[in-house]
Amino acid sequence: MTDRGASGGIVVVGAGLAGLFTALRLAPLPVTVIAPMPLGEGASSAWAQGGIAAAVGDGDTPDAHAEDTVRAGAGIVDVAVARMVAREAGERVRDLMAYGVPFDRDLAGKLVLSREAAHSAKRIVRVAGDMAGKAIMEALIASVRKAPSIRVLEGYAAEELVLAGGAIVGLEITAVDCPTVVLRLPAARVVLATGGIGGLYAVTTNPPHARGEALAMAARAGASIADAEFVQFHPTAIDIGADPAPLATEALRGEGATLVNRAGERFMQVLHADAELAPRDVVARGVFREIAAGRGAFLDCREAVGARFPQAFPTVYARCAAAGIDPVAQPIPVAPAEHYHMGGVRTDAHGRSSVPGLSVVGEAAATGLHGANRLASNSLLEAVVFGARVADDIRAERSAGIVAEAAPERVGTRAIDLAKRAGKISELRQAMSRFVGVERNEVGLRAALGVVQRIRSEAEPDRALANMALACQFVVEAALRRKESRGGHFRSDCPEPDPKLARRSAITLAGLALRSDIAARDVLTEIAHAGKKVR
Repeated sequence: MTDRGASGGIVVVGAGLAGLFTALRLAPLPVTVIAPMPLGEGASSAWAQGGIAAAVGDGDTPDAHAEDTVRAGAGIVDVAVARMVAREAGERVRDLMAYGVPFDRDLAGKLVLSREAAHSAKRIVRVAGDMAGKAIMEALIASVRKAPSIRVLEGYAAEELVLAGGAIVGLEITAVDCPTVVLRLPAARVVLATGGIGGLYAVTTNPPHARGEALAMAARAGASIADAEFVQFHPTAIDIGADPAPLATEALRGEGATLVNRAGERFMQVLHADAELAPRDVVARGVFREIAAGRGAFLDCREAVGARFPQAFPTVYARCAAAGIDPVAQPIPVAPAEHYHMGGVRTDAHGRSSVPGLSVVGEAAATGLHGANRLASNSLLEAVVFGARVADDIRAERSAGIVAEAAPERVGTRAIDLAKRAGKISELRQAMSRFVGVERNEVGLRAALGVVQRIRSEAEPDRALANMALACQFVVEAALRRKESRGGHFRSDCPEPDPKLARRSAITLAGLALRSDIAARDVLTEIAHAGKKVR
């Protein structure tokens, strides 16, 4: 939307690693951070178990890290971005240590490094085995709480960017516990750091409020959405019926854990030379197909980790124990779950979108680093590298209307039916998992498009629901247009990559189809009719 308004301060929307690191790097410039929950609760970053990829070990190089990134990205990684991120990785790890992150070290004080899938060397910097995300977030939150330049508005969600003359002048927000009241917050610069789209899927490892709102808000402001079809499914979510699904970190496979079916047979060896350490899309499809064939899928850590499990991987061990599973003595039941969105708002090397005054950082951004398939542990790295770059970019323009934080002002109310919202969200999640999951095809994608468009047309005045439906539509339409299989996008009706399509995708709001060429259908009815249910 557009509006005339006075210039304001810097507003960071999102309080995960990307948002908090950006806010800290901006000090002493005044910054307001918008967080839907109290700091530390529900941030995807805090759930990250693997760590941060950085070529800081003996014999490793940023060039080798960049090459692995390009290889994993299945032909569409921006090579210049990959090299830049790999070069700056070591410095950003040192920044995190300066904020108090207790990365694992050996007796000589050197960082302890592990290897994850598709990396050619040990370069994953960890904390207590599987607690990197939690430790990083705890350190940053402590620093943010002490920073006089940072104001945190907890319990608020952004719904709309406000423009004047094509540039950002503010945003509309609502209190999570009072979504009917609309507030306006002036802003000269807005940084979207809201995370990914996991909450739009019925089976995900992400928090429920990660629902793609950055895609919708930025698109309505005129930004381009890139690579939206590329969704990464983690192959080893712990299959215990929890929502969100707890994660069995890839580091377990790095330690030698194997994937087996119910008969105890390893199945990845025949699918890829790297077996369990193949790229995530390959492993996810292998797990998906074993489950679909009725053979089940399990992560067997008994020999590789065994009695060390409680100390080496305390987070995974605790989640297993709570579900009555002893990973020391039993294989862990696993299934693929939506884990990361390679797509997002298209940005340049400084995190700028095409909308003046709007930057995007973290999973909400599409920088070109991940291509079609994110390399393991590059996500936290991207967040800090681009967080620093966004902050430096804003510093360089700080004379352009940056003032002290303004107070949000009430500008109106909306009638929101929360029961209707909950039902529609459930329907969206079911459609996305059923039709836009590990394997897709045109018939399913068009069915999903019908559901998404119908819910989008019915959503107003519930802007939050409209944002979710619009984000879904970008993913579905991009998947329909890419008639090939590449990385995290696998079309069973177009199972091979097409060399002519080895390029990034981009869609604007104006470019979305106005209607599907098949009638909208009730996805829950269709699932029941097919005898398949999505958890």
